[in-house]
Amino acid sequence: MSLLRNALRALPAYLWSGWGAVASLLLMLAGWEWASLLYGELILPDPRATAQTLARLLSNGDALPELATTARRALAGLGAALVLGSTFGIAAGISMTASMMSRPIMTVLIGTPPIAWLVLAMLWFGAGDGTPVFTVFIACLPVVFVGAMQGARTLDSQLTDMATAYRLPLAMRVLDVHLPHIVSYLFPAWITALGISWKVVVMAELLASSDGVGAALAVSRSHLDTASTLAWIGAVVGLLLAVEYLLFEPLKREIERWRPQS
Repeated sequence: MSLLRNALRALPAYLWSGWGAVASLLLMLAGWEWASLLYGELILPDPRATAQTLARLLSNGDALPELATTARRALAGLGAALVLGSTFGIAAGISMTASMMSRPIMTVLIGTPPIAWLVLAMLWFGAGDGTPVFTVFIACLPVVFVGAMQGARTLDSQLTDMATAYRLPLAMRVLDVHLPHIVSYLFPAWITALGISWKVVVMAELLASSDGVGAALAVSRSHLDTASTLAWIGAVVGLLLAVEYLLFEPLKREIERWRPQS
C-alpha cells in the first residue's frame, strides 16, 4: 500500500516531466506531415489518415488480438532475458573467472545477427510462439548481461568496506549499498533491450508467423496498403512507449528515489 501511495503522490510530477517527450513527438508528427505533403499520400499518408486507419482497425477488432499476440511474445522473451541476463551478469561482475569465461560467449551472441538466430529458431521451433520468443530472448540477453556485469564490476570498494566496517545487515547492504549502483546500469540496459525486443519480434512474425503485428504487416505489404502499414507501425510503437513510460520509468523512479529526477 505504501508503494501505491508513493506512486500516486509522485504521479503529477511524473506527468509534468513528460512535456519534453510530448514536444518531440509533436515535432516528429509535424515532420511527417511535411513529408506527406512533399511526396504525396500514395508514398506517405499523413498522420490523420494513418490515425483513421488505426482507429478503423481498432474498432473492427482486427488490431487488439494482433497487438496482444505481439506483446505477449515480446514480453516473454524480454522477461527471460532480463531475469537470466541480470542474474548471470551480476555474477560475472562479481567473479573475475565468470567474467573471463562469459566474455567470448557474449561476443558471439552480440556479433551474430538476429536474422541468423531467426533462421535457426524456425528450424528448431517451427511457426509457433517459440520462434519469436527465442529470437527476442537471444537478441536481448547480451545487452542485459553486459549492463548487469558493468554495474556489479564498478561497485565502489570504499562503500563496500564501509558497510563491512559498520557491520550492516546483509539486507541493508544489498538494498541500500549495492542495488542502487547496479540498478543505475541495469535500467538503461533494460530500456535498450525493450526496444530491441519490439523490433525483433515484429521481424520474426513477419517472416515466421501467421499472426501478430509482423504477419499483419506482411499482409498490408502484399496489398500495397501504405496507410495500414503505417497504422500497424504506429500501434506497435505506441505499445512500446506505453510499456516504457507506464511500467519501466515509474519503477525506475521508485527504486532511484535517492537520485534527483530531471
